[in-house]
Amino acid sequence: MRPFSSRATTPTAAERVRSILAAAHSMSVVSDGLHTEVRRLDGTGAMGHFHLHAPAEDPSAQSTARIPVRLELTDIAPTPVRDRLRARVTVTGLLAAPYSAEATESTCMEFGQAVLEDAEGRSYVTLHALEATGLDPIATSEAGMLTHLVDDHSELIPLLLRLIRPHPDRGMLRALPVAMDRYGLTLRLEYPRTHRDVRLPFKTPVTDIDQAGPQIHALLATARRLSHPNQLLA
Repeated sequence: MRPFSSRATTPTAAERVRSILAAAHSMSVVSDGLHTEVRRLDGTGAMGHFHLHAPAEDPSAQSTARIPVRLELTDIAPTPVRDRLRARVTVTGLLAAPYSAEATESTCMEFGQAVLEDAEGRSYVTLHALEATGLDPIATSEAGMLTHLVDDHSELIPLLLRLIRPHPDRGMLRALPVAMDRYGLTLRLEYPRTHRDVRLPFKTPVTDIDQAGPQIHALLATARRLSHPNQLLA
């Protein structure tokens, strides 16, 4: 049986942005010279406050004065890993009227561009790509699932380490889950002066949140089989 490697299918930039917009608990809105911190998104994510739409094609609408706006969001790992900042997302566009954090309905925002910045670099995402991307079914449940794993089932993490090839170096201080998406689970291996992330891919991508638990159990079952004496040389 072949062990898992760090090379696995990962979310696209559009999927990452869509997940961060949906799961965010807070964001910064910069518009009309004002910097507003929106700290309670009430479980609706950023898109519960802003409705993104394509630039107006009507010349008369384009001539109307509009206000530049920038949404800033940070993606923070829910577990106590080293370097918890996973990504930053910036969405720019235009508003027809000044932004108000007290608005009871979502604000229409003419989309400009979305930028994802993470350890891999910078990626630009179009509105078409966002609209064509389905929301990862794990996105809004990820934080609760990872903290549950760490707080209530931490004994399973060393078992998951058996899936990694080559095996983690002996100098490793600890390992913690740092992310989970429809494609798999990511562990962060921490060393005295550095760290690295390892992907443990699911057998098939999750299409419904109810599939996440069985996929984790499948990873654990594979790890147990790898530990069997007859599999050590596989």
